[in-house]
Amino acid sequence: MYETFYNFTGKPFQLNPDPSFFFQSAGHQRAMAYLRYGLQQGQGFIIVTGDVGTGKTMLVNNLFRELESKDIVAAKVVSTNVNENDLLRIVCSEFDLPFEKLSKAALLKQLETFFKSCVDEGKRVLLVVDEAQNMPRSSLEELRMLSNFDYKGMPVVQSFLLGQREFRAVMRSPGLEQLRQRVLAAYHLKPLTPQETETYIKHRMAKVGWTQDPKIEDDVYMGVYQFTSGVPRRINTLMDRLLLNASLDDSHVLSFAGLRAITSEIATEQEAEKSAEDEPDNPPALATVAAQLGAQQQAPGAPAGAQSTPVDQAAIVEIRKLEAKLAAMQRAFDNLSGDLSRAPDAHAGYPAEARRGSRWGSWLLPAAIGTVFGLAIIAAYHLLG
Repeated sequence: MYETFYNFTGKPFQLNPDPSFFFQSAGHQRAMAYLRYGLQQGQGFIIVTGDVGTGKTMLVNNLFRELESKDIVAAKVVSTNVNENDLLRIVCSEFDLPFEKLSKAALLKQLETFFKSCVDEGKRVLLVVDEAQNMPRSSLEELRMLSNFDYKGMPVVQSFLLGQREFRAVMRSPGLEQLRQRVLAAYHLKPLTPQETETYIKHRMAKVGWTQDPKIEDDVYMGVYQFTSGVPRRINTLMDRLLLNASLDDSHVLSFAGLRAITSEIATEQEAEKSAEDEPDNPPALATVAAQLGAQQQAPGAPAGAQSTPVDQAAIVEIRKLEAKLAAMQRAFDNLSGDLSRAPDAHAGYPAEARRGSRWGSWLLPAAIGTVFGLAIIAAYHLLG
Protein backbone atom coordinates (compact mmCIF):
# COMPACT_ATOMS: atom_id res chain seq x y z
CA MET A 1 0.00 0.00 0.00
CA TYR A 2 2.55 2.59 1.11
CA GLU A 3 5.02 1.42 -1.56
CA THR A 4 2.99 3.24 -4.21
CA PHE A 5 2.49 6.32 -2.04
CA TYR A 6 6.25 6.74 -1.57
CA ASN A 7 7.22 5.41 -5.01
CA PHE A 8 9.12 2.44 -3.58
CA THR A 9 10.06 -0.51 -5.77
CA GLY A 10 9.08 -2.93 -3.00
CA LYS A 11 8.57 -3.33 0.73
CA PRO A 12 11.75 -2.29 2.57
CA PHE A 13 10.89 -4.04 5.83
CA GLN A 14 9.37 -7.36 4.81
CA LEU A 15 9.68 -10.09 7.41
CA ASN A 16 10.87 -12.92 5.15
CA PRO A 17 14.69 -13.09 5.15
CA ASP A 18 15.51 -11.92 1.62
CA PRO A 19 19.30 -12.10 1.13
CA SER A 20 19.20 -9.12 -1.23
CA PHE A 21 18.53 -7.01 1.89
CA PHE A 22 21.41 -8.54 3.85
CA PHE A 23 22.94 -5.93 6.14
CA GLN A 24 26.54 -6.42 7.17
CA SER A 25 26.64 -5.22 10.74
CA ALA A 26 29.80 -5.94 12.70
CA GLY A 27 28.18 -9.05 14.19
CA HIS A 28 26.78 -10.32 10.88
CA GLN A 29 30.12 -9.79 9.15
CA ARG A 30 31.88 -11.81 11.82
CA ALA A 31 29.29 -14.59 11.69
CA MET A 32 29.63 -14.79 7.90
CA ALA A 33 33.41 -14.93 8.29
CA TYR A 34 33.04 -17.96 10.56
CA LEU A 35 30.80 -19.68 8.02
CA ARG A 36 33.21 -18.95 5.16
CA TYR A 37 36.09 -20.21 7.29
CA GLY A 38 34.20 -23.44 7.86
CA LEU A 39 33.70 -23.86 4.13
CA GLN A 40 37.41 -23.44 3.52
CA GLN A 41 38.20 -26.13 6.09
CA GLY A 42 35.70 -28.51 4.52
CA GLN A 43 35.12 -30.45 7.74
CA GLY A 44 33.81 -30.21 11.27
CA PHE A 45 30.96 -28.10 12.64
CA ILE A 46 30.38 -24.35 12.71
CA ILE A 47 27.84 -23.09 15.26
CA VAL A 48 26.07 -19.72 15.15
CA THR A 49 23.60 -18.81 17.88
CA GLY A 50 21.48 -15.75 18.51
CA ASP A 51 18.23 -14.61 20.04
CA VAL A 52 14.96 -14.68 18.11
CA GLY A 53 14.94 -12.20 15.24
CA THR A 54 18.64 -11.38 15.20
CA GLY A 55 19.11 -12.61 11.62
CA LYS A 56 20.37 -16.21 11.75
CA THR A 57 18.15 -17.37 8.89
CA MET A 58 19.22 -14.33 6.87
CA LEU A 59 22.81 -15.50 7.33
CA VAL A 60 21.93 -18.92 5.94
CA ASN A 61 20.09 -17.48 2.96
CA ASN A 62 22.98 -15.13 2.22
CA LEU A 63 25.42 -18.04 2.50
CA PHE A 64 23.37 -20.10 0.05
CA ARG A 65 23.39 -17.21 -2.40
CA GLU A 66 27.19 -17.18 -2.26
CA LEU A 67 27.32 -20.96 -2.78
CA GLU A 68 25.52 -20.77 -6.12
CA SER A 69 28.81 -20.18 -7.92
CA LYS A 70 30.73 -22.87 -6.02
CA ASP A 71 30.95 -26.64 -6.31
CA ILE A 72 29.04 -27.24 -3.11
CA VAL A 73 25.84 -29.25 -2.81
CA ALA A 74 23.98 -27.64 0.12
CA ALA A 75 20.73 -28.43 1.88
CA LYS A 76 18.94 -26.78 4.80
CA VAL A 77 17.00 -28.62 7.49
CA VAL A 78 14.54 -26.67 9.62
CA SER A 79 12.23 -29.31 11.12
CA THR A 80 14.69 -30.35 13.81
CA ASN A 81 12.40 -31.54 16.62
CA VAL A 82 12.55 -35.10 15.31
CA ASN A 83 14.27 -38.31 16.27
CA GLU A 84 17.40 -39.53 14.53
CA ASN A 85 15.58 -41.76 12.03
CA ASP A 86 13.23 -38.99 10.92
CA LEU A 87 16.18 -36.62 10.72
CA LEU A 88 17.86 -38.98 8.27
CA ARG A 89 14.67 -39.11 6.21
CA ILE A 90 14.50 -35.29 6.12
CA VAL A 91 18.13 -35.10 5.01
CA CYS A 92 17.45 -37.61 2.24
CA SER A 93 14.43 -35.61 1.16
CA GLU A 94 16.46 -32.39 0.99
CA PHE A 95 18.97 -34.10 -1.28
CA ASP A 96 16.15 -35.54 -3.44
CA LEU A 97 16.85 -39.10 -2.35
CA PRO A 98 14.13 -41.71 -1.68
CA PHE A 99 13.38 -42.15 2.02
CA GLU A 100 9.95 -43.75 2.47
CA LYS A 101 9.75 -47.18 4.12
CA LEU A 102 13.52 -47.44 4.44
CA SER A 103 15.30 -48.72 7.52
CA LYS A 104 17.92 -46.65 9.30
CA ALA A 105 20.66 -48.81 7.84
CA ALA A 106 19.29 -48.31 4.33
CA LEU A 107 19.03 -44.54 4.85
CA LEU A 108 22.62 -44.29 6.04
CA LYS A 109 23.92 -46.43 3.20
CA GLN A 110 22.03 -44.33 0.67
CA LEU A 111 23.40 -41.09 2.09
CA GLU A 112 26.97 -42.43 2.13
CA THR A 113 26.67 -43.47 -1.50
CA PHE A 114 25.34 -40.03 -2.42
CA PHE A 115 28.12 -38.22 -0.54
CA LYS A 116 30.78 -40.30 -2.28
CA SER A 117 29.25 -39.64 -5.68
CA CYS A 118 29.47 -35.91 -5.00
CA VAL A 119 33.17 -36.26 -4.21
CA ASP A 120 33.70 -38.17 -7.47
CA GLU A 121 32.08 -35.22 -9.28
CA GLY A 122 34.44 -32.76 -7.58
CA LYS A 123 31.75 -31.39 -5.25
CA ARG A 124 31.35 -31.10 -1.50
CA VAL A 125 28.24 -31.60 0.61
CA LEU A 126 27.07 -29.03 3.16
CA LEU A 127 24.20 -29.61 5.57
CA VAL A 128 22.83 -26.53 7.35
CA VAL A 129 20.57 -27.15 10.33
CA ASP A 130 18.45 -24.18 11.43
CA GLU A 131 16.67 -23.99 14.82
CA ALA A 132 19.10 -26.57 16.16
CA GLN A 133 18.07 -25.87 19.77
CA ASN A 134 15.03 -28.11 19.15
CA MET A 135 17.08 -31.18 18.26
CA PRO A 136 17.08 -34.17 20.62
CA ARG A 137 20.52 -35.33 21.67
CA SER A 138 20.07 -38.53 19.70
CA SER A 139 19.64 -36.47 16.52
CA LEU A 140 22.71 -34.37 17.32
CA GLU A 141 24.65 -37.57 17.79
CA GLU A 142 23.40 -38.79 14.41
CA LEU A 143 24.80 -35.65 12.78
CA ARG A 144 28.14 -36.40 14.39
CA MET A 145 28.00 -39.91 13.00
CA LEU A 146 27.39 -38.53 9.51
CA SER A 147 30.56 -36.49 9.86
CA ASN A 148 32.45 -39.76 10.27
CA PHE A 149 31.85 -40.64 6.63
CA ASP A 150 35.04 -40.21 4.62
CA TYR A 151 36.13 -41.04 1.10
CA LYS A 152 39.54 -40.89 -0.50
CA GLY A 153 41.01 -39.63 2.77
CA MET A 154 38.64 -36.71 3.25
CA PRO A 155 35.30 -36.11 4.99
CA VAL A 156 32.34 -36.17 2.62
CA VAL A 157 29.85 -33.99 4.51
CA GLN A 158 30.07 -30.87 6.66
CA SER A 159 27.42 -29.40 8.97
CA PHE A 160 26.59 -25.86 10.13
CA LEU A 161 24.32 -25.57 13.18
CA LEU A 162 22.27 -22.44 13.84
CA GLY A 163 20.13 -22.06 16.94
CA GLN A 164 18.81 -19.78 19.61
CA ARG A 165 20.66 -18.82 22.76
CA GLU A 166 19.69 -21.99 24.64
CA PHE A 167 21.54 -24.13 22.11
CA ARG A 168 24.78 -23.08 23.77
CA ALA A 169 23.62 -24.76 26.98
CA VAL A 170 22.62 -27.84 24.98
CA MET A 171 26.11 -28.10 23.54
CA ARG A 172 27.58 -27.99 27.05
CA SER A 173 25.45 -30.95 28.14
CA PRO A 174 27.09 -34.19 29.27
CA GLY A 175 27.31 -36.81 26.56
CA LEU A 176 28.11 -34.40 23.73
CA GLU A 177 31.85 -34.27 24.30
CA GLN A 178 32.65 -35.94 20.96
CA LEU A 179 30.47 -33.44 19.10
CA ARG A 180 32.07 -30.49 20.91
CA GLN A 181 35.52 -31.71 19.88
CA ARG A 182 34.50 -31.39 16.22
CA VAL A 183 33.33 -27.77 16.47
CA LEU A 184 35.76 -25.58 14.53
CA ALA A 185 34.24 -22.26 15.60
CA ALA A 186 31.19 -20.89 17.39
CA TYR A 187 29.75 -17.37 17.38
CA HIS A 188 26.84 -15.71 19.17
CA LEU A 189 25.01 -13.11 17.10
CA LYS A 190 24.00 -9.99 19.04
CA PRO A 191 21.43 -7.26 18.24
CA LEU A 192 22.39 -4.08 16.41
CA THR A 193 23.89 -1.08 18.16
CA PRO A 194 22.11 2.33 18.05
CA GLN A 195 24.32 3.49 15.18
CA GLU A 196 23.85 0.22 13.32
CA THR A 197 20.09 0.50 13.76
CA GLU A 198 20.08 3.85 11.94
CA THR A 199 22.34 2.50 9.19
CA TYR A 200 20.19 -0.62 8.91
CA ILE A 201 17.01 1.43 8.38
CA LYS A 202 18.65 3.61 5.75
CA HIS A 203 20.17 0.54 4.06
CA ARG A 204 16.82 -1.20 3.64
CA MET A 205 15.07 1.98 2.55
CA ALA A 206 17.74 2.62 -0.09
CA LYS A 207 17.22 -0.92 -1.44
CA VAL A 208 13.70 0.05 -2.59
CA GLY A 209 14.61 3.41 -4.08
CA TRP A 210 14.14 5.72 -1.10
CA THR A 211 15.06 9.34 -1.92
CA GLN A 212 14.21 11.06 1.38
CA ASP A 213 10.49 10.55 0.79
CA PRO A 214 9.38 10.17 3.46
CA LYS A 215 11.79 12.29 5.46
CA ILE A 216 12.86 10.59 8.70
CA GLU A 217 13.33 12.80 11.74
CA ASP A 218 16.60 12.19 13.58
CA ASP A 219 14.91 11.22 16.85
CA VAL A 220 13.09 8.37 15.12
CA TYR A 221 16.23 6.25 14.78
CA MET A 222 17.01 6.30 18.50
CA GLY A 223 13.33 5.77 19.29
CA VAL A 224 13.26 2.69 17.08
CA TYR A 225 16.38 1.32 18.76
CA GLN A 226 15.02 1.89 22.25
CA PHE A 227 11.74 0.13 21.45
CA THR A 228 13.26 -2.80 19.55
CA SER A 229 16.59 -3.20 21.41
CA GLY A 230 18.26 -3.39 18.00
CA VAL A 231 16.67 -6.72 17.00
CA PRO A 232 16.30 -6.64 13.17
CA ARG A 233 12.95 -8.47 13.04
CA ARG A 234 11.44 -6.06 15.57
CA ILE A 235 12.83 -3.13 13.61
CA ASN A 236 11.19 -4.45 10.45
CA THR A 237 7.82 -4.82 12.15
CA LEU A 238 7.92 -1.37 13.72
CA MET A 239 9.15 0.47 10.61
CA ASP A 240 6.62 -1.27 8.38
CA ARG A 241 3.81 -0.11 10.64
CA LEU A 242 5.24 3.39 10.90
CA LEU A 243 5.39 3.73 7.11
CA LEU A 244 1.84 2.42 6.76
CA ASN A 245 0.38 4.86 9.29
CA ALA A 246 2.26 7.79 7.80
CA SER A 247 0.96 6.98 4.31
CA LEU A 248 -2.61 6.67 5.63
CA ASP A 249 -2.22 10.17 7.08
CA ASP A 250 -0.87 11.42 3.70
CA SER A 251 2.31 12.37 5.51
CA HIS A 252 5.73 12.53 3.89
CA VAL A 253 7.52 12.68 7.23
CA LEU A 254 8.21 9.90 9.70
CA SER A 255 8.05 11.85 12.94
CA PHE A 256 8.97 10.98 16.49
CA ALA A 257 5.42 11.83 17.54
CA GLY A 258 4.10 9.31 15.05
CA LEU A 259 6.57 6.71 16.28
CA ARG A 260 5.51 7.31 19.88
CA ALA A 261 1.86 6.80 18.93
CA ILE A 262 2.68 3.53 17.18
CA THR A 263 4.78 2.18 20.04
CA SER A 264 2.00 3.09 22.47
CA GLU A 265 -0.50 1.15 20.37
CA ILE A 266 1.82 -1.86 20.13
CA ALA A 267 2.46 -1.82 23.88
CA THR A 268 -1.29 -1.74 24.53
CA GLU A 269 -1.87 -4.64 22.12
CA GLN A 270 0.90 -6.69 23.72
CA GLU A 271 -0.50 -6.03 27.19
CA ALA A 272 -3.96 -7.09 26.05
CA GLU A 273 -2.55 -10.30 24.56
CA LYS A 274 -0.65 -11.01 27.76
CA SER A 275 -3.77 -10.45 29.86
CA ALA A 276 -5.73 -12.80 27.61
CA GLU A 277 -3.04 -15.48 27.93
CA ASP A 278 -2.92 -15.11 31.73
CA GLU A 279 -6.71 -15.27 32.13
CA PRO A 280 -7.59 -18.53 33.94
CA ASP A 281 -9.81 -21.10 32.30
CA ASN A 282 -11.59 -21.92 35.59
CA PRO A 283 -14.96 -20.28 36.34
CA PRO A 284 -14.88 -17.26 38.69
CA ALA A 285 -15.10 -17.87 42.39
CA LEU A 286 -18.48 -17.79 44.15
CA ALA A 287 -17.67 -14.53 45.89
CA THR A 288 -16.91 -12.90 42.51
CA VAL A 289 -20.17 -14.15 41.01
CA ALA A 290 -22.09 -12.97 44.05
CA ALA A 291 -20.51 -9.53 43.78
CA GLN A 292 -21.42 -9.32 40.09
CA LEU A 293 -24.99 -10.40 40.77
CA GLY A 294 -25.24 -7.88 43.57
CA ALA A 295 -24.04 -5.15 41.24
CA GLN A 296 -26.68 -6.16 38.68
CA GLN A 297 -29.42 -5.96 41.35
CA GLN A 298 -28.53 -2.51 42.64
CA ALA A 299 -31.16 0.21 42.49
CA PRO A 300 -31.32 2.39 39.39
CA GLY A 301 -29.06 5.40 39.67
CA ALA A 302 -27.02 3.95 42.53
CA PRO A 303 -23.21 4.05 42.24
CA ALA A 304 -21.58 1.00 40.69
CA GLY A 305 -21.00 -1.68 43.30
CA ALA A 306 -23.00 0.20 45.94
CA GLN A 307 -25.11 -2.82 46.92
CA SER A 308 -22.62 -5.56 46.09
CA THR A 309 -21.21 -5.82 49.61
CA PRO A 310 -24.56 -5.64 51.50
CA VAL A 311 -26.02 -8.43 49.34
CA ASP A 312 -23.01 -10.62 50.01
CA GLN A 313 -23.14 -9.98 53.76
CA ALA A 314 -26.88 -10.67 53.92
CA ALA A 315 -26.45 -13.90 52.00
CA ILE A 316 -23.72 -15.03 54.35
CA VAL A 317 -25.85 -14.29 57.41
CA GLU A 318 -28.82 -16.25 56.03
CA ILE A 319 -26.61 -19.21 55.11
CA ARG A 320 -25.21 -19.29 58.64
CA LYS A 321 -28.73 -19.24 60.07
CA LEU A 322 -29.66 -22.19 57.88
CA GLU A 323 -26.54 -24.04 58.99
CA ALA A 324 -27.46 -23.47 62.65
CA LYS A 325 -31.00 -24.72 62.09
CA LEU A 326 -29.65 -27.76 60.26
CA ALA A 327 -27.33 -28.55 63.17
CA ALA A 328 -30.19 -28.25 65.66
CA MET A 329 -32.39 -30.54 63.60
CA GLN A 330 -29.56 -33.04 63.29
CA ARG A 331 -29.18 -33.14 67.10
CA ALA A 332 -32.93 -33.70 67.47
CA PHE A 333 -32.89 -36.57 64.99
CA ASP A 334 -29.86 -38.05 66.77
CA ASN A 335 -31.80 -38.04 70.05
CA LEU A 336 -34.84 -39.61 68.39
CA SER A 337 -32.71 -42.28 66.76
CA GLY A 338 -31.10 -43.07 70.11
CA ASP A 339 -34.47 -43.43 71.82
CA LEU A 340 -35.75 -45.78 69.15
CA SER A 341 -32.62 -47.92 69.26
CA ARG A 342 -32.95 -48.31 73.04
CA ALA A 343 -36.63 -49.39 72.80
CA PRO A 344 -37.31 -53.09 73.72
CA ASP A 345 -37.82 -54.08 70.12
CA ALA A 346 -36.79 -57.67 70.70
CA HIS A 347 -39.26 -58.18 73.60
CA ALA A 348 -41.95 -60.66 72.68
CA GLY A 349 -44.72 -58.41 73.93
CA TYR A 350 -43.50 -55.34 72.05
CA PRO A 351 -46.12 -54.21 69.55
CA ALA A 352 -45.36 -54.84 65.86
CA GLU A 353 -46.18 -51.20 65.04
CA ALA A 354 -43.43 -50.02 67.39
CA ARG A 355 -40.97 -52.46 65.87
CA ARG A 356 -41.72 -51.06 62.42
CA GLY A 357 -41.19 -47.54 63.81
CA SER A 358 -37.71 -48.47 64.96
CA ARG A 359 -36.85 -49.61 61.46
CA TRP A 360 -38.13 -46.34 60.06
CA GLY A 361 -35.76 -44.49 62.37
CA SER A 362 -32.80 -46.19 60.72
CA TRP A 363 -33.41 -44.42 57.43
CA LEU A 364 -35.49 -41.44 58.56
CA LEU A 365 -32.47 -39.55 59.89
CA PRO A 366 -30.33 -39.44 56.70
CA ALA A 367 -33.39 -38.75 54.57
CA ALA A 368 -34.39 -35.81 56.71
CA ILE A 369 -30.89 -34.40 56.88
CA GLY A 370 -30.51 -34.68 53.12
CA THR A 371 -33.80 -32.88 52.58
CA VAL A 372 -32.90 -30.01 54.88
CA PHE A 373 -29.44 -29.71 53.34
CA GLY A 374 -30.97 -29.53 49.88
CA LEU A 375 -33.34 -26.80 51.05
CA ALA A 376 -30.37 -24.90 52.47
CA ILE A 377 -28.54 -25.05 49.13
CA ILE A 378 -31.63 -23.87 47.23
CA ALA A 379 -32.09 -21.01 49.70
CA ALA A 380 -28.46 -19.97 49.34
CA TYR A 381 -28.76 -20.05 45.54
CA HIS A 382 -31.83 -17.79 45.61
CA LEU A 383 -30.16 -15.41 48.03
CA LEU A 384 -27.14 -15.07 45.76
CA GLY A 385 -29.33 -14.90 42.64
